Amino acid sequence: MLPDLSDLSTFRTLLAQAPAPDQPALEAARDRNGQLTKPPGALGRLEDLAIWYAGWRGTGRPRVEAPQVIVFAGNHGVTAQGVSAFPPEVTVQMVANFQAGGAAINQLAQAAGATMTVHALDLDRPTVDFTTGPAMSEAELLDALRTGWTAVDPQADVLVVGEMGIGNTTPAAAICTALFGGDAGSWTGRGTGVDDAGLALKTDVVARGVALHAEAAGDGIEVLRRLGGREIAAMAGAMAAARVLRIPVVLDGFICCAAAACLQAVAQGALDHAVAGHQSAEGAHAALLGKLGKEPLLTLGLRLGEGSGGALALGVLKAAIACHSGMATFAEAGVSEGE
Repeated sequence: MLPDLSDLSTFRTLLAQAPAPDQPALEAARDRNGQLTKPPGALGRLEDLAIWYAGWRGTGRPRVEAPQVIVFAGNHGVTAQGVSAFPPEVTVQMVANFQAGGAAINQLAQAAGATMTVHALDLDRPTVDFTTGPAMSEAELLDALRTGWTAVDPQADVLVVGEMGIGNTTPAAAICTALFGGDAGSWTGRGTGVDDAGLALKTDVVARGVALHAEAAGDGIEVLRRLGGREIAAMAGAMAAARVLRIPVVLDGFICCAAAACLQAVAQGALDHAVAGHQSAEGAHAALLGKLGKEPLLTLGLRLGEGSGGALALGVLKAAIACHSGMATFAEAGVSEGE
């Protein structure tokens, strides 16, 4: 069971004290992998993926039977600066589309055999424009973290979190700039497709926001509060809950990984339970994955968000586990082992 998330200090403590993978399960998985009817290493990263998953699930022969996809939606005051090619009301419209089953993530979740839920966070009350003040109060941040924290099904055996929020590549870029340094331009991309003038404006907005909140740099929680958004915080809350519950996470794109970066800044090893589902077409995502130490499973030019790349990568994870747990050993198959 998950403990209550009473305050931000508790969140930091729970993340810092989160359990490690099960070592006997890791050893059992490695041992089993060495006995399967294939040459050593022949399945490449699928072998490593299966062993990693086994450690978090606490069994040397795991199954994937209850994948969960959660999409969080929020609106951002910084869109008043003109940083997006689409108006904020699209967030509300897309939430309705998710709920009706009409979005790409609905199809991808269904194809992966995953349950999917959608959580809209105060869409009629955007966060504060972070160029004028902190995006959220401490109470607002805690509420958003709790939304994610409690949205995770303790019976899930793998989690994908996604987002919807017009303009949210801007706070994601600001988070990365504040956490990792460098100029704002190196972290700011075109998002939904702004033109050159829009990109220059967006970069300036990110730079001004990071400068205003320079005292928060490096503190994952404060950076998230001052520069993030409710849906970004909810993703962080869900990923943290999964860490506490030993539920493996498949990361989605740039915005999801920005939320994950806030957790990494809070506690070393906070993302040990996570793999990168894909590398998106958003310009800075490859650099962000590098900072997180994650190699993507897929690179397909996706730039949709919604959890789409993570849900698609569930198929790779399920294939890895199917091979690991379903293949026969040399002894079981009566096949002679090589010297």
